Parts: sequence; C-alpha cells; structure tokens
Amino acid sequence: MRKILFGVVIALIVLFTFKYCGDRKEDRITLKENSALIQEQVKNVGKLIVTEGHFSEVFSYKNSKALFGNFIEVEKKALVVVNADVTIAYDLSKIEYRIDEENKVLQILSIPKEEININPDFEYYDVQADFLNQFKAKDYNNIKDTVKKQLMKKIESSDLKSNAQNRLLSELSKFYILTNSLGWTLKYNENSIESSEDIQTLKL
Repeated sequence: MRKILFGVVIALIVLFTFKYCGDRKEDRITLKENSALIQEQVKNVGKLIVTEGHFSEVFSYKNSKALFGNFIEVEKKALVVVNADVTIAYDLSKIEYRIDEENKVLQILSIPKEEININPDFEYYDVQADFLNQFKAKDYNNIKDTVKKQLMKKIESSDLKSNAQNRLLSELSKFYILTNSLGWTLKYNENSIESSEDIQTLKL
C-alpha cells in the first residue's frame, strides 16, 4: 500500500513539474511573441511625419554707401517677392527605445527633433542700382539669408510647429494603445504613461 501511495505521490510530482515547466515555456513564448510584435509595430510607426506650409512675403532691400569721404552716396535697391514652401518633419525611424521583456516595459529613450526645411522662390522687381554700387552675388546671398531668418521667425510664431507636434503625439499614442492592449507598460524616459492624455502632455 505504501509503495502504491508513494508511486502516486511521485507521479503527481512529476505531472505538476511537467505542467509547471510547460506553463513557463508558454509564458516565455507569449512574451517573445509580444516583444516581437511590439518591435515590429515600433518599426511600422517609425516613418517620416511631414507637415507642410506656404508663406508669401514681400521684402524691400536697400543698400547705400558713401564714397569720396561722404561726398557722394550711392545706393541700390530692389523689391523682393518670396514664395516659400516649408516642411516640418519628424523622422521616427530615429526614435531610440528599449524593450524590457522581463518587466513588460517599452521605454522610449529619445525622440528626434523636428527638421525644418525652407524652400524659397525669389522674384526681384524694381531693381535699381547706381553705376558705382552695382548688385553683386554677395547682395543676393545677403537677401536670401535675411529672408530665411525672417521666415524662420514667422514659422516660430505660426501654428505650423504646433500642428506638426500634434501629429507626432498622435503617432506616439499608437505605442500606448499597443502596449496597453498587451498588458505592457509604456514609459517615456523614466515616466510611466498611464493614459492617452499623458501622451498629449509630454514635454518633447
């Protein structure tokens, strides 16, 4: 009787051991599958987000200089019409992240800065120049540099950057939806993201 009872106990121990090991293996497989899914989705989201804008400006350029000890002043001037296409882009393929399989955490370490590209088209009108103060390549370069600086100020004060950032946050919210659906935690740096609203308040 004791031998039978002992045999039953041994059989139960072996059975539970196999079941425990099997469950652990299944957990690891599921964890690996989730990790691979998260990594794949991060790559899918990692695309170029582009927000486009257009600016039209009119600039008046004037340059004068004195000759012969201020005896003569010569000048040159022009009216410059600028039409500029502007793009603000986030290359999310450059996102740095870490996957912690053991603790089921997707941690976003850094988000790339926006890339602002200005493509201006210049048209010159009413170009006037004295014989001793002609337009040169340096003048056109100065005009282009000045115009780009002015356009950058207008971009900063417009809603173009905020629109681009809203699109970025919308893409990042997909990370939260994915991790939350799999029972994982999303972190930005060291801060846990507990809801979609937390994404909207991220300081980038």
